[in-house]
Order: sequence, then structure tokens, then C-alpha cells
Amino acid sequence: MDVTKELDTRGLLCPLPILKAKKALAEMASGEVLKVVSTDPGSARDFQAFARQTGNELVSQDTANGEFIHVLRRR
Repeated sequence: MDVTKELDTRGLLCPLPILKAKKALAEMASGEVLKVVSTDPGSARDFQAFARQTGNELVSQDTANGEFIHVLRRR
């Protein structure tokens, strides 16, 4: 999968990772892929809800070394 844009939200707590992702997705074309790296443990749940509410596809979520990686496809 080709990631179009990567967003580093390490050190930011809810709702900032979601707000930054929302802004980034608004600047992207339909079908493009956004990767968000976060250190907020609540971000997994937040991005699941965000995808449901906005219609963007949550392609994957991963955890590695205390970081949470969320990959979204723009609707």
C-alpha cells in the first residue's frame, strides 16, 4: 500500500491527533492514504470512532514500541 502522507502526532493527546488527521484528510484526494503515528493509548479507539463517523476507511492499526500506527484511506 502506498502511503500518500504521514502525520507525526507523537506526544499529543486526544483530541489533537484526530484534529490533525481530519485536517490532513481534508487536503487529500479520494482514495489517498494517510498514516498517523501517535503515542496516545486512547488513539486506537478514537480513530475507530473517527472512521465510523466520517466514512473514511480505517485500513489498519498497529502498535510497536509504545507507538500506535493508524492508516486511513480518504473517502
